[in-house]
Amino acid sequence: MIDREQLVEELIEIGLALTNERDLYALLDRILEAARRFTRAEAGTLFLCEGDHLRFAVVQNDLIERKLGKSEMQQRLQAEPLRLSEPSLAGHVAQTGALINVADAYAIGVHETRAFNQRFDAASDYSTRSVLAVPLQDLTGSIVGVLELLNALDDSGAIVPFEPDHEKLIRALASQAAVAIRNARLEDLSFRDSLTELYNRRYFALRIDEEVKRHTRFGHPLSLVVLNIDRFKQLNADRGPALSDEVLREVARQLVKHSRSFTIIARLDGDDFAALLANTPKAGAVTYSQRIRGIIESHPFAHGTVTASFGVAGLPADAASAEDLIAAAQRALSEAKGLGPNRVTAL
Repeated sequence: MIDREQLVEELIEIGLALTNERDLYALLDRILEAARRFTRAEAGTLFLCEGDHLRFAVVQNDLIERKLGKSEMQQRLQAEPLRLSEPSLAGHVAQTGALINVADAYAIGVHETRAFNQRFDAASDYSTRSVLAVPLQDLTGSIVGVLELLNALDDSGAIVPFEPDHEKLIRALASQAAVAIRNARLEDLSFRDSLTELYNRRYFALRIDEEVKRHTRFGHPLSLVVLNIDRFKQLNADRGPALSDEVLREVARQLVKHSRSFTIIARLDGDDFAALLANTPKAGAVTYSQRIRGIIESHPFAHGTVTASFGVAGLPADAASAEDLIAAAQRALSEAKGLGPNRVTAL
């Protein structure tokens, strides 16, 4: 049974968090966790609608996570968004706005988009049975995502259908998620770089302060990668601002494409970029930087090869504050530029 008093407190706390939590994914993760707890769902996913597909924004699945690790699980799912053109329960909810509550996903026959997509179960060796999925609708009625819960469990741990009484609760949580997404998108308008559509220096300054405070409180590792494009001033002088702007946009696209969804990617100024990697030790940030370095070097830019230099620093190894972390990463970048080009250096 749901503890009604606990439920009310949780909904109030999430409502308050909507006004002061800047980290959209942290808030969505909390909402999904609350939905799972009150319905006793074994797993859940919060999808975001992006064009003609659904992106796995937040995934919670303890069984798969134990097999693969959280990072690998997230990377596998985020690498293959769910196309709305392929039949799926979440896709059906996203396209129709209808709530779905089924006792056995495998017993559903093929009926337009309302069919169970088995490829994710097959890829992860998971067995989905009961499913409760609700749309995330904003104030205009537009569907911005889907909250999907899998495999309700009884006291013995057996999979059972989701209680119809839980549907109203999950709709309430989905509404809060939709508000969080709307707030984040409105905030993005003032926190985005107009050329590259990455986060700007203002947003980066806020987030690095928040992440350093989180590190201080919980001790989770935090790493910062700063990079800039090699010989960019010469490129701008030789080829003009139109081509150099396109290089900046393409580098930004590659950074976003090949980074985790919760990595903060920002354009600081000119050809200077930054990647803030939460819960990532410095060694992991070096590996990330080497991978991105190779991706940029091998990418087919319109005018020819482009390379970049990277500086890496981390907490607690190299700094004790946000300012110190930025300064340490910049020193590492200066060393890379002096030894480079096309090099990664860590303090």
